[in-house]
Amino acid sequence: MSGTWIALIGFGGMLALIALRLHVGVAMFVTGCLGYIYLSSGSALFAFLKTNAYNLFASYTLSVIPLFILMGAIAEQSGLSSALFRAAAALMGQVRGGLAMAVIAACTAFGAICGSSVATTATFGRAALPELLRHRYEAGFATGTIAVGGTLGILIPPSVILVIYAITVEQNISHLFMAAFIPGLLATLFYLVTIFLVARRKPDAAPRLDPMPRAERWRHAKGVWPVLLVALVVVGGIYGGVFSPTEGAAVGTVALLIIGLAQRSLGWAALKTSILNTASTTAMIFVILMGSEIFNAFLALSQMPMQAADFITSLGMPPYGVLAAILALYILLGAVMDELAMILLTLPVFFPIVSALDFGMPPDDLAIWFGILLLIVVGIGLTAPPIGLNVFVISAIAKTVPLAQTYRGVLPFIAADVVRLVLVLLFPGLALFLVHLLA
Repeated sequence: MSGTWIALIGFGGMLALIALRLHVGVAMFVTGCLGYIYLSSGSALFAFLKTNAYNLFASYTLSVIPLFILMGAIAEQSGLSSALFRAAAALMGQVRGGLAMAVIAACTAFGAICGSSVATTATFGRAALPELLRHRYEAGFATGTIAVGGTLGILIPPSVILVIYAITVEQNISHLFMAAFIPGLLATLFYLVTIFLVARRKPDAAPRLDPMPRAERWRHAKGVWPVLLVALVVVGGIYGGVFSPTEGAAVGTVALLIIGLAQRSLGWAALKTSILNTASTTAMIFVILMGSEIFNAFLALSQMPMQAADFITSLGMPPYGVLAAILALYILLGAVMDELAMILLTLPVFFPIVSALDFGMPPDDLAIWFGILLLIVVGIGLTAPPIGLNVFVISAIAKTVPLAQTYRGVLPFIAADVVRLVLVLLFPGLALFLVHLLA
């Protein structure tokens, strides 16, 4: 039996294990080990695990992941995320749909200190949803807005997904953060426009708030300057080359810790919760990383990625046609799979195919551009039916809102995401401009 058939059987077996509710990282690890043994030997597998497991987790680059997660956890536990929403609501709430716009604005600011989509969704599900419902926002529109706002946690740098992508394809993390900045801001802009159009078409779905006194608006605005300053220092320092992403994450974590302690908004119990949440999330990510490491080694032994790349290239399809098909497949996979597992599972197959195509740009630019396109389609997958992880997260918080209503609420935003995807696909400069300017 050829290596390609063994790899395809391995894919099928792994998906079956996931369908049986086995953790995705464990499913990848088990399937990868069995495939590796079949194609090589048990002794070769143990020799691989003996060295690669240590080399993977001892990587200095990977230390950025728990640091960024801890930044977001401290911001949530110290109440800074709620302060962001209150300030945005005070400034924008008087506009029709302004409270929903405030969710997007707050998620954008929070995304600059938290690289997790799920964490952002859960944070603002708790902070903003009660206010949206109290002011008579349509339930599905409210939950849908928070679900798509959560995707800004990975679209606005820093992003855990981009860190994993950079490590996997051996690209500079700072360059990918630079590349994601303009598409991330476009996401914010498109979401705000979508809210404006929905509120105009269905005024009852997004009512205006009563005018707030100027002094109260100013009081709420003053409460968020510390977190905005930290976000500016972290992102500006990384973009300006003052420090690396890992150093920036460390600086941001310590700064938020000092702010929380100084404001007496972060007690021992909240700090303990932040550390425990960070540990559990990091452990989950690292289990998936270990599973993908052995599964990708199994795929490399099967030579299926290289054969797939050669086959696609031999078809003679135009490069943009192949890329569009890959992105469409990612959207479908993202609707039924965890985004981190999906990227780690498919990159060894799809990245060689994309790298073999001629888009008239250097290999590093192509890798960065493809990473940003991938980030956008991952964001779509996080909210698209039938799964949409962010939708399930907000539904777990909004137990009285039917899942179908939330899916209807996210559809206009998905349409905006598709428009943004097409723009970045047709105009690579949207992703590469800052890289060429600052790198």
